[in-house]
Amino acid sequence: MTPRERVLAVLHGELPPVVPFTMYGNKLQQCRAEREMRNRGMCILDRRTPVKTHRPNVHRTEEAWYDDAGNRFTRTRFESPAGVLTTLHERFEGLSWCREKLFKTPDDYKALRFFIEDEQYEEDYAEFVRAERAFGGDAIVRAGLKLEPLQALISGELMGIETFCIEWMDRRDEVLALYEALVEQRRRLYPLVAESPATHANYGGNVMPEITGPRDFERYYLPHYNEAAEIFHEHGKLLGGHFDANCGPLAASIAKTDLDYIEAFTPAPDTDMTLAEARAAWPDKTLWLNFPSSLHLRPDEDVEEATVGLLNELESPAGVIMGITEDVPEDRWRQSCTAIMDGLDRHAAENPGAYRERGRAN
Repeated sequence: MTPRERVLAVLHGELPPVVPFTMYGNKLQQCRAEREMRNRGMCILDRRTPVKTHRPNVHRTEEAWYDDAGNRFTRTRFESPAGVLTTLHERFEGLSWCREKLFKTPDDYKALRFFIEDEQYEEDYAEFVRAERAFGGDAIVRAGLKLEPLQALISGELMGIETFCIEWMDRRDEVLALYEALVEQRRRLYPLVAESPATHANYGGNVMPEITGPRDFERYYLPHYNEAAEIFHEHGKLLGGHFDANCGPLAASIAKTDLDYIEAFTPAPDTDMTLAEARAAWPDKTLWLNFPSSLHLRPDEDVEEATVGLLNELESPAGVIMGITEDVPEDRWRQSCTAIMDGLDRHAAENPGAYRERGRAN
């Protein structure tokens, strides 16, 4: 089986000879260690959206400059009939940070709503197919549905956490008007991505229970996962969510969703749920993990042992994909990722019955 085929097998309820290992493409560097891991079966995860976005009635301009440390700043100006919005981004050491969000004062509500409603989509399937073919069996290409409507206000470039919380308490009707505009915007996106060549897609991510809470999650998130999932399933596609934070308070609510997989789930010690607890909470969903980032700093033998230990928490390795979705320290990723793969191979060798029994069942 190719690395891509292993991942697809797990997503569709089968179990390959070893638990697949995936890594975001932007977390990898082309080198001998990367080539060796790919030869061993590591699957590159390439993320792209098979649609183009444009705003026909918003004029965009940019101004860029560098500070004394060589960091690049970009001021982007969005001018529309409803007003002017701006953002400020800083790029340093290969990372980008939004220093200023679009929304700054209550006077921006009108312009921000126009900005949201003016966003238009069109298919861009050819580039998606080209990427899939170029990678061959070494990678799987995942589509995305952007952030959930409310999450776009919380963690996207529209408002940000602190501003959202203040506006939610002081001007909730205005915030909900933006939310409703985003709901309609996302509904235009669902069928375009579902009809694309993508085998699966993520819907949003980075939901924080400390901000959202179970009640509002079920009111403002769950219905949209299920609406999108219904459309995806009609086209034979899978839909997942990126849940990399504490999931304990939302576990029962996530179980009610029609999401097929939970991606970037990070087990304890980095969050409030173990892998065993996640499997108990979501028995019918694929668990596409992020290997706990804190463990990368440990010696290689500890990383291998932790990998085996995680899988040993489960009665069966079925429905599990091991992944890397966060940055790994520059001086550790080669050794740590190799140790993770050693652990996956070791678990398969030490538990042959678990893999054979699952294979016969399929």
